[in-house]
Amino acid sequence: VTMKLTSSAFGQNEDIPKKFTCDGEEISPPLSWTGIPDGTRSLALVIDDPDAPDPRAPKTTWVHWVVYNIPPGTAGLKEGVRQLPQGSLEGLNDWKHTGFGGPCPPAGRHRYFHKLYALDTVLPDLNKPTKARLEKAMKGHILARADLIGRYQR
Repeated sequence: VTMKLTSSAFGQNEDIPKKFTCDGEEISPPLSWTGIPDGTRSLALVIDDPDAPDPRAPKTTWVHWVVYNIPPGTAGLKEGVRQLPQGSLEGLNDWKHTGFGGPCPPAGRHRYFHKLYALDTVLPDLNKPTKARLEKAMKGHILARADLIGRYQR
């Protein structure tokens, strides 16, 4: 069984509806997953954009959302989720706050990578980690990864 990450709002490599961006309500898209491997103790979710600021000359990967310690029994996150599943913790996005920040590309059509990780451990409270700190903490604990890529252009 392969772990899969999907959204009822957009398909793989399809456009993310405006509602989930800074041009709309800027709420998180609905996400669901299947095929969580045996031995998974927690899940982590990172949404980032490797095409910032401009896909023709990308300079940085912009982080939109960092969530970890999601219970493995969770089947997904609903649209505009306010209350994360019990035990879940959030890290900092590149706006330097927790929570979801919607796509808001300054130029061009960007790719937004929604990455779900199955981990063989429950991570300690990393006190609002950046993506880099979370990735370091996950090292050696990743059982599987699933990606969903959405696109957006203003």
